[in-house]
Amino acid sequence: MLFVFIGLLIIALNLAGMGGPIATWNWELFGDLWKFTVPFIFAVIWWVWSDRSGLNKRREIARMDKRKADRREENLASLGMDQRSRRKRQGQKQPR
Repeated sequence: MLFVFIGLLIIALNLAGMGGPIATWNWELFGDLWKFTVPFIFAVIWWVWSDRSGLNKRREIARMDKRKADRREENLASLGMDQRSRRKRQGQKQPR
């Protein structure tokens, strides 16, 4: 996503006429057009690599595990079985 943001920033700076040398780049096919496409090409390479290496899948599994743990913790808290209530019960003496 960072590469896409950089590419859009370069295009915006060029169209606004700001950014020093970026403002002088032209849009001709055999001119400076390749400079505008480099960040987008890097973004595509990054996405392909992250999909093939399993990085996206690992991140997705980590997010699902976190949601599951949060949901479990919330359910235990609503049942009164969370860590805080366990500590309270351990601090109190059981009547005999």
